[in-house]
Amino acid sequence: MTIAPVSRLGERLQRIAQIGPHERRAVALAFLCHFTMFSSYYILRPVRDTVATVFGTAELPWLYIGTFAGTLIASPIYAALATRLRLSSLLPGVFWFWLGNVALFEVLFRLVPQSAWVSGAYYIWFSVVNLYMISVFWTLMVDLFTPRQATRLFALIAAGGSLGAVAGPLITRSTVRLIGLDGLLVIAAGGFALVIVQVHLLMREKERLRASGDEVQDSTFTHELTGNPFEGFRRLFSSAYARNQALYMLLMTWINTVAYFLQVDVIAKSFSVLTDRTLAIADIDLLVNIFTAIVLIFGAGRFVQRFGVTAGLVLNPLILLVAFCGIALSPTYFMIRAVQVVRSVAQYAIARPSREICFTVVEQAERYRTKNVIDTVFYRLGDLTAAWLQVGLRELGLRVYSSVTLGFGASVLWGFVALRLGRRYEGLRRQRDLAIVTGPAASAPAGSVKALYEPEQ
Repeated sequence: MTIAPVSRLGERLQRIAQIGPHERRAVALAFLCHFTMFSSYYILRPVRDTVATVFGTAELPWLYIGTFAGTLIASPIYAALATRLRLSSLLPGVFWFWLGNVALFEVLFRLVPQSAWVSGAYYIWFSVVNLYMISVFWTLMVDLFTPRQATRLFALIAAGGSLGAVAGPLITRSTVRLIGLDGLLVIAAGGFALVIVQVHLLMREKERLRASGDEVQDSTFTHELTGNPFEGFRRLFSSAYARNQALYMLLMTWINTVAYFLQVDVIAKSFSVLTDRTLAIADIDLLVNIFTAIVLIFGAGRFVQRFGVTAGLVLNPLILLVAFCGIALSPTYFMIRAVQVVRSVAQYAIARPSREICFTVVEQAERYRTKNVIDTVFYRLGDLTAAWLQVGLRELGLRVYSSVTLGFGASVLWGFVALRLGRRYEGLRRQRDLAIVTGPAASAPAGSVKALYEPEQ
């Protein structure tokens, strides 16, 4: 009785995303891998937020500093490993490292459950490594699917993560009283073990597609990357395209942090009981994850296909401009909830897949080096600078309206950056498609993708 509806749903999703017969296995594996990864991630995230209470909100900005410092240290270490390990070992190795760390913290929480040092270490470790986990997954995706495929398929693949973000909290709610925090770590570790298996299957699937001549990115996992551990930083500061991507990420993170502080202020005023505040925040997260999954499965892919990647990038800044105007007129809990839901759904369902598509037109080394720097270092730099700026404004007695003004101005700048990034991507994709159609002659230095990505003189 249940097989037929599931089969019909699968057929409908294939029609929506226009999945070709040769793509079905790769898309299914990517969807399941993203689902498993985010289910485990959302089991671990409440543990981080719980141990943060050992310090209190006054100490959180210092944890932001520790997180940023950890990210700066981890980035060249990751790049150094990429120059010494084959990509076929590096990709699952990231998740093996994550799995080992989860097991270590499970032991530490049982041995010293109230230790501030262990709690602080876990908070910083989780906040650093989770970005690498997400970055590595999407790097694998842009190294597997071509730009044409990514435009059709990335929204559906991202939906797997959104559904995992719903499943993870449900698992936590139903088991935490029975097994405790350390038990949750065991469940998450099992999930990451499954992710490792799925990563291996995805790499094999790419090799199968290449061997059969089907559409796939023309790169392999059987080699190391050349260069030094700081090559990603060098390329970032010498390439206009990479700088534009980094600025897009920085502004997006800035606005997210501004919206988070606004949420904290308004909810604190609206609810006097701590448990009511927790439920209010949980309701926002649940609505975001449910609506994001719906939009990703049934609408985001078609939006990007019809209106293009540039429209997908610009949509979020436009929504935020309207949202901050709404907050300025009515800074209430209901307005904040509506803004947070709409903002987050647009970011996760439209902006995130569109931004990842932009990396499909660059060389393989840039996907593993420069992309990693942008996804981690610049993300945390945005967190750090926006958080401390908000702290400064609050010390001056400026709260909601100063944050609204800051968010509005950042949204305007973000919109211009998004427009420039989208147009640059479209140019790179046209050059790439031309090179594929006309052959090596079209990839001369003056017009190739590599030339467009080279440093500007």
